[in-house]
Amino acid sequence: MNESQLSPREAIALCRQREIRAIDLRFTDFCGSQRHFTIPADRLTEESFEHGFSFDGSSMRGWQSIHESDMLIVPESQTCFVDPFMKSTLALLCNVKDPVTHQTYPRDPRNIARKAENYMLSTGIADRALFGAEAEFFVFDSVRFDQREHEGYYYIDSVEGQWNRGTSGRSQGGNQIRHREGYLPMPPVDTLQNLRTEIMMLLEDSGIKTEGQHHEVASGGQCEVDLRNDTLVCMSDKLLRLKYIVRNVAAQYGKTATFMPKPIWNDNGSGLHMTLSLCKDNHPLFAGSGYGGLSELAMFAIGGILQHASALLAFCCPTTNSYKRLTPGFEAPVNLSYSYRNRSAAIRIPANSGEESRRRFEFRCPDAASNPYLAMSAILMAMLDGIQNRTNPGRPQDKDLYDLAPEERAGLICTPPSLDAALNALGSDHDFLLRGDVFTPDVIERWIQHKRNDEVNEINRRPHPYEFAMYFDC
Repeated sequence: MNESQLSPREAIALCRQREIRAIDLRFTDFCGSQRHFTIPADRLTEESFEHGFSFDGSSMRGWQSIHESDMLIVPESQTCFVDPFMKSTLALLCNVKDPVTHQTYPRDPRNIARKAENYMLSTGIADRALFGAEAEFFVFDSVRFDQREHEGYYYIDSVEGQWNRGTSGRSQGGNQIRHREGYLPMPPVDTLQNLRTEIMMLLEDSGIKTEGQHHEVASGGQCEVDLRNDTLVCMSDKLLRLKYIVRNVAAQYGKTATFMPKPIWNDNGSGLHMTLSLCKDNHPLFAGSGYGGLSELAMFAIGGILQHASALLAFCCPTTNSYKRLTPGFEAPVNLSYSYRNRSAAIRIPANSGEESRRRFEFRCPDAASNPYLAMSAILMAMLDGIQNRTNPGRPQDKDLYDLAPEERAGLICTPPSLDAALNALGSDHDFLLRGDVFTPDVIERWIQHKRNDEVNEINRRPHPYEFAMYFDC
């Protein structure tokens, strides 16, 4: 029985077959973190898949006020899986609704993703948007950090870290990964092979198809797991499950995992490269005879993403740390251009997508700190806008964009330098997101307010350790 295709009745039957005694109800908050609470299995009835369970929405960041705190979460049977880390537990993803009107909650990220797919259908352009995902993350042996009135620090420890080569008691026999030479090493240099394989197998066991796993470029334990493409809501669901599995497998190995984009200075950061394609009536719409084997429609979709890229990054690169990754020299896509095979451009057309059914392009800017429901919905809306307006993406950049002469670089448009700049771009360029009531004005305003007040301003108010090195003796 495929757990991902179960009806409510079949999900309840699965509980009896597998002797499930607990139901873990999960939903996603505004910023993309999963939340949960657990009920006894006998409380899960067919009616509960319609009527849901109550929770306090005022305790969720970015959601309800205290005087309107009651909310409902309504489970979806097709999202269920037997949790490999919890005893006798079935996990279910839920949608958020208003308990009075029973309408979907506009700030529920999963609801926004469902509306984006429905809007796509209403345009008649496509009936499926497929997203593939290459999720990068770090696995460290330990980490310590704090910020108080009189001190601020972080400390990362990794047996793989090149900084540990000369450290007594930490070396693994001189097998540390050299600086920025971590791509595809063999064990024993690659100490995380078994951990990544366990992650891959648990994903497969839970019904999520993967393309593979490998060690990435950075020293200090950078990993990548690639997920086979799926529709917008399903891929977002899968990315949340991937994060859950990665963190829990790392904990079982006595380590800690992070999807923070740039935890290590002066080394490669972690992205969430997304491959994108549209289909209609099982026909791939991006296959053609144009540049890189793409269709005219695909080029318009690229044009839409590039035109709205600065605003998109407010959702796709949603942390202050994201923009420490988007800097030249670390294989990060800082140039808003497109190219065939070229990984220095924001949009890359892979060379290995010869079959029409595999014809796609890759948006390389996003990172896994994003809320996937919001990021992918915004990307889809930008693609549809580009197609509707026949947006020309300009000329491709078939050269190393990191090594251009100053006169060649002058015409290039770069990614925003900071989260604050991306939020400014979103504030002035979001009409394309409002179509079909996918993103409401309230969602845009609340996102900008939360990110600016609770993240940008909080970082700006605090002294940075390196400021002491620069200014203490001034």
